[in-house]
Amino acid sequence: MVLKHIRNLKNRFSSIVSRIFRKKRDIRIGLYGPVNSGKTTLANRICMDWLGEEMGSASVVPHETREIQTKEKVQIKSNGKSLTFNLVDTPGIATKIDFEDFLKFGLKKTEAKSRAKEATRGVIEAIKWLDRMDMVLVVLDSTKDPINQVNITILGNLDARNIPLLIVSNKADVRKSSTTKIRNAFPGYDVIGISAKTGQNMKDLYGSLLKKL
Repeated sequence: MVLKHIRNLKNRFSSIVSRIFRKKRDIRIGLYGPVNSGKTTLANRICMDWLGEEMGSASVVPHETREIQTKEKVQIKSNGKSLTFNLVDTPGIATKIDFEDFLKFGLKKTEAKSRAKEATRGVIEAIKWLDRMDMVLVVLDSTKDPINQVNITILGNLDARNIPLLIVSNKADVRKSSTTKIRNAFPGYDVIGISAKTGQNMKDLYGSLLKKL
């Protein structure tokens, strides 16, 4: 038990040290969250705001993003300060991926099975990439109940690695959106409500990013 604790401390220390030294080179900010929470929409919004181009394709079909996507040298500015980083969009985290879920969206059985396999590999890869992150934006759908296994698992993994994070309560443009529910569900975390689709409160998000890093 003692040896296991020591190993865990060493792993956490190594992770912190690696992020400190990486900050001298490339800062990585990752977008993590459950399926269809709006991660790619947010990535596209950030890239359009500062680079004038989108990052990836978003869809109502689950697991549209099944591979890690990166955009280098994104520079944001707020209140006279600036930050340059590499933005990383990750596949949606899920505890269960069933090919039958894709059939509801008109995919053929063969295509649905292939998509399910790719999505599973994407989730595994996203978790592996956590150790490469200097900060994570946890993108949650503010129209849904925030208390679920996926959200708790994501936050638990980030806490275990001591990775700075900001919870992004997305879809503020939807009537049943509730950032308050997310704040109440996860007290102790910084939460900011936005709409990646319309750009609502993006200035506040950029300001919060600069404060965090």
